[in-house]
Amino acid sequence: MGFKDRLIVALDVDDAGKARQLVEQLRGYVGMFKVGLEPFCLYGPGFVKAVQEMGGRVFLDLKFHDIPRTAAQAARAAVRMGVYMFNVHIAGGREMLKAVVEAVQEEAGSGGIPKVLGVTVLTSLGTEQLRSEIGIDRSPLDQVLFWAELARECGLSGVVASPREVSAIRARCGKDFLIVTPGIRPAGAVPDDQIRISTPAAALRAGADYLVVGRPITKATDPLQAAREIIREMEDAEE
Repeated sequence: MGFKDRLIVALDVDDAGKARQLVEQLRGYVGMFKVGLEPFCLYGPGFVKAVQEMGGRVFLDLKFHDIPRTAAQAARAAVRMGVYMFNVHIAGGREMLKAVVEAVQEEAGSGGIPKVLGVTVLTSLGTEQLRSEIGIDRSPLDQVLFWAELARECGLSGVVASPREVSAIRARCGKDFLIVTPGIRPAGAVPDDQIRISTPAAALRAGADYLVVGRPITKATDPLQAAREIIREMEDAEE
């Protein structure tokens, strides 16, 4: 898998025309497009199909978190949409996770099975927020590892986790467990609303499989050039 194939562009924009333009510009130069809550709620499932028809693979980032049956039914819908990967909150618990995995396998049958990723601790949360606002006394690292192990036990393909936890997850969960890493900022970029962030090269060196980048590309004057620069930074991981 080449470096460009490991770059996922987050289409978190509030203009359908702009989103389509980004796909047109970047397809063939990046590996995947993330369709999250904002574009999905604005444009609906048809937007996923539009991205696919333009040649883009889709990471459906809706973070399912509900009772087992409801989450499983949502997972079936994701399979029918033909997305390459989608995610669920590990905080939904063991039964929800197992129900989602079972539903995906049943719905996909002999066809392509999408990767199911577990969301660990959001990159916008630090130790204090985790304790005082969520009621979890573990550090972000300890909580991420706890949830990553649960995800692996339940048959998920991997997790979504911040760059700071990647190396520990890799050591704990092995080389075949996918790690998708948001909170990626090019060297010298502002962190925006992310707390636990890293550069592209550092995240790959730590063991990340895929990097999710949004605003540094989508808000750039030249998104394609911005993507190319990030890929160059990713290539630095080999040095």
